Amino acid sequence: MNFMEGLGSIGFTFALIMPALGSASGINAAGMAAIGAWKKLFIKGEPAPFIMVTFVGAPLSQLIYGMILMNAIIGAPETVMPLVKFNIGFWGGTAIGASAWFQGRIGALASDALAEGKKGFAYYIMVLGIVETVGLFVMVFFMTTLR
Repeated sequence: MNFMEGLGSIGFTFALIMPALGSASGINAAGMAAIGAWKKLFIKGEPAPFIMVTFVGAPLSQLIYGMILMNAIIGAPETVMPLVKFNIGFWGGTAIGASAWFQGRIGALASDALAEGKKGFAYYIMVLGIVETVGLFVMVFFMTTLR
């Protein structure tokens, strides 16, 4: 196996690793904010909405997109050049991971806003869905180049 073939064969790892890092970072941000929001509400003696877990778990889906992209790279025809596989794995995984990270940051703000105002859940979910779409589009667009 030459260098280029090796580079192509490790490209698929980035398709999973980068979304995993983004998901973990996003969950970290949203999780800390949800815990802080719940704490504020508990201290006030108010009920803490369990629905905030939705904001915390939202970045997990990008990990699934990364796994799907990884499997598409592994199953790509031999006619796809190794450097293309590497680039799709690296850049696709990075973009999907960034989407997850930003989704977690948005979820953090959504938790704080929901705790303060007790309204707006549907609006916050819509914003999370928009950044989710970025990760989904990256996965689909890159998969179409693997034919």
